[in-house]
Amino acid sequence: MKFDTKVVRAGITPDPTTGSILPPIYETATYVLEEVGKDKGFDYTRSSNPTRQVLEANLAAIENAEYAISFASGMSAVDATFKLLSSGDHVICGDDVYGGVTRHLDNVLNRYGLSTTYVNSVDADAVSSAIKPATKMIWIETPTNPLLRITDLEAMVSIAKEHDILLAVDSTFATPVFLRPLEFGVDIVMHSTTKYLSGHNQIIGGVLATNRKDIFDEMKYIQKTIGAVSSPFDCWLNLSGLKTLHLRMKRHEESAMRIAGFLESHQKVAWVLFPGLPSHPQHDIAKAQMSGFSGMIAFELKDGAEAGRRLMNALNLCGLAESLGSVETMITHPATMTHADVPDEDRRKRGLTDGLVRLSVGIEDADDIIEDLEQGLAQA
Repeated sequence: MKFDTKVVRAGITPDPTTGSILPPIYETATYVLEEVGKDKGFDYTRSSNPTRQVLEANLAAIENAEYAISFASGMSAVDATFKLLSSGDHVICGDDVYGGVTRHLDNVLNRYGLSTTYVNSVDADAVSSAIKPATKMIWIETPTNPLLRITDLEAMVSIAKEHDILLAVDSTFATPVFLRPLEFGVDIVMHSTTKYLSGHNQIIGGVLATNRKDIFDEMKYIQKTIGAVSSPFDCWLNLSGLKTLHLRMKRHEESAMRIAGFLESHQKVAWVLFPGLPSHPQHDIAKAQMSGFSGMIAFELKDGAEAGRRLMNALNLCGLAESLGSVETMITHPATMTHADVPDEDRRKRGLTDGLVRLSVGIEDADDIIEDLEQGLAQA
């Protein structure tokens, strides 16, 4: 079955009772047993649910994974991944990742004996140099949030395997349409399904995918124990959004390419980062590793942070919002929004300047978004 067909059909069969072409929403907490010790595959929705099971089968298929687990949020999926580790273990984490991940590592998990070293994951030598005897996991994003760096997955897998370290990749920005990290030998792939995988700003969710049964069994046990499960209704909405994933992503990418080109040529823009531009530092890696460049852009204005604020406040179509990956175009100020909890000194050291602007390109007509940016830039 080809990818575009998997997106629409994998894991989904007509309901055997009614013939419904869509899976029912099993909005139930518990299930009646046939007799003591004998159930019909389900006993309690915190453990499993038929609607969630369909979603997980679909997500596993499009990620080319043996197993997928649907979580209540992207961060609960992140948390479950780190709970594979023990007190005293060490994590190497990319230094350009979602601010919620660094907040969790630095302010919560550190209380339980987990230590973290942040490195630029593009630099394979820096990653190797950060390895300690206690290092048990490497956590990276590609493309990263918000600087859109591209990590060479073959190099990272080689390092992880050489040192018997788990490699986990947040592939939210790429989606399985453009990148499937498990095919490179990665151990765990994570997505915030809130973003592109649902695509309509309707749900909060996350997913973990793996080809290793030992990892799947442990993560499933962790999820059941802490209760970080997605609701049946959210699963159903996620399934509905997934059906157009391949179509949406191509439109996101096409529009982002045009908009990135417009921004790069604008006299008020200092620089633009978009993996599809030849000027992107890892453009060649992105071309070799991905089948497309997704819909995220980062840029900064020549007049700095205040000009960026004026731009964002002047826009009409581009909503100033925290999230990304939706059909609507959204613009974000990472320093005060997604990465507000990262200490200023650390943030600036990692290249997350006060003037950095992140743009999540939607599926509107690109001309309208360019026109909105043009009038906003005129006021910046």
